[in-house]
Amino acid sequence: MKAFMVELFASYATEIVFLHVLSAVVWVGGMIAMRFAAHQSFMQIESPLHRLERISQSLKRLFTIVTPFVIILIVTAIIMAVALGFREAAVDANGNVIDDYAMHIYNLVHVKEVIWMIMAANLSMMILRRNKAQKLLNKGDSTGAKKALELIGKYMVPVNITLGVIAIYLGATLRHAY
Repeated sequence: MKAFMVELFASYATEIVFLHVLSAVVWVGGMIAMRFAAHQSFMQIESPLHRLERISQSLKRLFTIVTPFVIILIVTAIIMAVALGFREAAVDANGNVIDDYAMHIYNLVHVKEVIWMIMAANLSMMILRRNKAQKLLNKGDSTGAKKALELIGKYMVPVNITLGVIAIYLGATLRHAY
C-alpha cells in the first residue's frame, strides 16, 4: 500500500495537494460563511419556528456539501504523509531519532492529522445534533430543537473554525519545511 501511495503522489502530486487545499478551504470556509454570514441573516427571521427550520435546513446543506471534502482531505493527507517520507526522514527502523528537525516536522504532521480528525469527529457530532433537532422540529418541539442547534452555532462550529485555521497554518508551515 505504501508503494502505491508513493507512486500515486509521484504521478499526481499537484492534483493531490490541490484537492487537499481545496477540501480545507471548502470545509473551513463553509463554516466561516455559515457562522458569520448566514447566522446573522437567520437572526433577522422574526418567527422562532421559521428561524429554527431555516437553520436546520442550511446546516443540512452545509454538511452535505462538506462531508465529501472532509473525506478527500483525510485521504489526501494520508497519501501525502506516507509518500513524502516524513517518518523515514525522522527515525530509523528501530524508532531512534536520526534527525531532530525531521522529527519536529514529523510531529507537526501528526498534530495536523489529529486536528483534522478532531474536527471530523466534531462534524459527526454536529450532524447527529442537527438530525436530532430536525426530528424535534418535526414533532413540534421547538424548544428542544433550539437547544440542539444552539450548541452547534455557539461552540461546535467556532471550535472547528479555530482548529481548521490552525491546521491550514500548519499545512503552510509543512509546505515550506524542506
